Amino acid sequence: MNNASTTKPDIGFTEFVAMMGFVTCFVAMAIDLMLPALSEIGLDLGVSRANDTQLIITMVFLGVAVGQILYGPLSDIIGRKPSIYLGFCLFIIGTLISIFSTSLEMMLLGRLFQGLGAAGPRIVTVAIVRDHYKGPQMARVMSLIMTVFIMVPIVAPIIGQGILAIAGWRAIFIFLLLMALGIVTWFALRLPETLPSEKRGKLSFKTLQNSSKEVLANKVAVAYIVALGLAFGSFLGFLNSVQQILQELYQLGTAFPFYFAVLAIGIGVSNILNAKLVVRFGMKPLVMGAQAGTALLSLVALISCIWLGSVPPLWFIMTYFTILLMGVGLLFGNLNALSMEPFGHIAGLASSFVGVVSTLIAVALGTIVGQSFNDTPIPLMLGFVLLPGGSFIITRWAASQSA
Repeated sequence: MNNASTTKPDIGFTEFVAMMGFVTCFVAMAIDLMLPALSEIGLDLGVSRANDTQLIITMVFLGVAVGQILYGPLSDIIGRKPSIYLGFCLFIIGTLISIFSTSLEMMLLGRLFQGLGAAGPRIVTVAIVRDHYKGPQMARVMSLIMTVFIMVPIVAPIIGQGILAIAGWRAIFIFLLLMALGIVTWFALRLPETLPSEKRGKLSFKTLQNSSKEVLANKVAVAYIVALGLAFGSFLGFLNSVQQILQELYQLGTAFPFYFAVLAIGIGVSNILNAKLVVRFGMKPLVMGAQAGTALLSLVALISCIWLGSVPPLWFIMTYFTILLMGVGLLFGNLNALSMEPFGHIAGLASSFVGVVSTLIAVALGTIVGQSFNDTPIPLMLGFVLLPGGSFIITRWAASQSA
């Protein structure tokens, strides 16, 4: 291993990446399994306004944002593994609430708990990777983990559609419950604790305050965090809207998961390519190229969409989404690594801060984009012009400050 790494994981590299990917995947699983079932859940729970079913997606991300406040500092104090165990427990509680939901409000409460739980694996996984790697090697590992993470959307909606057809939407949550139990068992048995007791901090308000001030004082890192939030917000707007666009506007019905899988393949391929490209070209040029390309592509698509009459042909929207998501796939791992780079000595708290701020930004902006759905893809396209465009401007400033 080259000098970009710190220590080697005790398990093999391939198993380490696969395990971290599966531990992280609960956000994606909790979302993508549900996509084909949103309309049926809304009907069963008596949801009167179609756009309100988007909240079943949004509440998971809100829970993730709030939960991340806890897990980063906690993992620096009690260790990585106990923090992840806590996350799995909350996720399981949320899944049980969702299984027995009889109203939209009860469902949203369960989804909030699922998000609170999923925040643990999402945040602490980054800290575990930072315990072992830094710089381009960390970006490479994070990109490979994101490849496992992002491959979930290829199969999850298909699995969800199959379960929905056989046993109804509540069985999808039962599947999530069994999956959580299996993955936490694998994690418990195979991965040793990565933060030795002598390197752990103490539970003290002063420590948290000083660490928070250190993160906030780094203006370049904060800029990357905001840039990540904007990019993530555009993607959340996509997740909020895609089921209504493809399944309802284009009337794909039960074929929707297969079209969604095609889109997920594009973002998965871009993550695989990123693992190689980031070592050759560097994180900053790659990120700025993807941000600018995504915004310009969306501007062209927006103009074309208006010219074609608001609802373009299916081939047009699928081509646009595929290229768009390939660009998005180059952003998350790299922006996360750029945000975390200065904070190896407080990786847990820094990871928490990055996650909280970027996710809250994304939830706010992604909800606005999703709730603007008006039976055309125009609001989503406009979101992808403005948010990645703003992300590019901020990243360019940050790159100039650290040149």
